[in-house]
Amino acid sequence: MEDVLALYEQPYDPQRPVVCMDETSKQLVGETRTPISARPGQPRRLDYEYQRRGTADVFLFTEPLRNWRSVEVTATRTRIDWAVQIKNLIDVDYPSATTIRLVMDNLNTHSVASLYEAFPPEEARRIAAKLEIHYTPKHGSWLNIAEIELRVLTGQCMNRRIPDQVKLRTEARAWMHQRNASGARVDWQFKSKDARIHLKHLYPRLQP
Repeated sequence: MEDVLALYEQPYDPQRPVVCMDETSKQLVGETRTPISARPGQPRRLDYEYQRRGTADVFLFTEPLRNWRSVEVTATRTRIDWAVQIKNLIDVDYPSATTIRLVMDNLNTHSVASLYEAFPPEEARRIAAKLEIHYTPKHGSWLNIAEIELRVLTGQCMNRRIPDQVKLRTEARAWMHQRNASGARVDWQFKSKDARIHLKHLYPRLQP
């Protein structure tokens, strides 16, 4: 826990950015009847019946100190999907960075082994060499700032019926551009000294 909290207290370094990532799934839902549009005094109305159209996965990366987010939608959430997202993070989003300090939860797909499953050994090693991974502790995913941004994305964009992956990607990217331009940011205030006071029950106890 304190490893992640100490990382958040580090000053901004464009060569060694602190980037947080999280992912979630989204149920794709289509309409069985055409919705009735809103009009004065009458909200938009939807039929209670709907059509299930599978799921999609949403990857979100954020660099809190740069007020930046990136969102990508995929059909699945496999090791390969994660590895491709990490390669894009390094080669497209941060080509000049020497090291990316990556905060994420310890999901079984979130590992260097996934890079070797997706790419030839030389390429996997090149990508892994630019990563400094910091895992959030078990039951401590709330320490991941990307989880906060993902909740905002869900509340502002995905908390409604979206019929297919193409529509979800379009809507998520529109949200991403709007939020990046808005100046909104996560003002993280919880520090290691606070954890030692409020979460002292999580620390090991030495027997006398």
